[in-house]
Amino acid sequence: MNDLDEVVRIAVLACALVKRHYATAFHVDFKIGDDPVTAADRETNELICSELGRSFPGVPIVAEESDPSTFDVRRDASACFFVDPLDGTREFVAKNDEFAVMIGLARAGRAALGVVAAPVTMRVHAGECGVGAFEIAGDGSRRTIHPSSVDTIPKAHAVVSRSRGTTETLELLAKLGVKRIDKLGSAGLKAAAIACGEADLWLQPTAGGKLWDTCGPEAVAVSAGAFFGTPNGQPIDYAKGPLELDGILVAATKALFDAMISRS
Repeated sequence: MNDLDEVVRIAVLACALVKRHYATAFHVDFKIGDDPVTAADRETNELICSELGRSFPGVPIVAEESDPSTFDVRRDASACFFVDPLDGTREFVAKNDEFAVMIGLARAGRAALGVVAAPVTMRVHAGECGVGAFEIAGDGSRRTIHPSSVDTIPKAHAVVSRSRGTTETLELLAKLGVKRIDKLGSAGLKAAAIACGEADLWLQPTAGGKLWDTCGPEAVAVSAGAFFGTPNGQPIDYAKGPLELDGILVAATKALFDAMISRS
């Protein structure tokens, strides 16, 4: 079993745990302000970290619900896992099904391998940069995925956050001339939609976002053939960059991103 298949296996295990919690009358706590957290977040975090530790001994893990004192291990590591055990906890609490388990591996500070798994549908999107990306459907079938061929802004189908910073994003998309816009929970699900051609563009203000929100999604999108990074075309630095993301993130077909840059 290669590294990506092993991470897929772990993500699927995590999805099963999330689904068990989702079917119960779970309690919701809050970390800072209105940022929700549940037992599903915590227990899935523990499961993923335990499984990664066994399968990839010595590779550090930066996971959302782990002790923050462990997060700086990424700076001196040649490789590091970034884990969001339940991306879209607000959607989990709202019971709208739009949440995901996300695991990413950065090598030399760049997203290299990632898995985005949706517990409700059991759609799994996975990819390794330089190798390719694929989707595993709920019935277990596997297919290679690629972004759409959309290359002009008026034809673009954009997705935006269902619960974070949508006003600013909608205004920006309107200025660009994007006409078709849908809301979708989970950063991972939006990136996966770009990767498999179900959407063409995602703009996200990153206030409050952390590296575990992007490593897995970036790897999936880039390995499929899409662009994922900052508006000036730079990838995210997972080793030396800040843990908290700053500025706007863009995921798009490469042709569409080039069209957007030419407009700026």
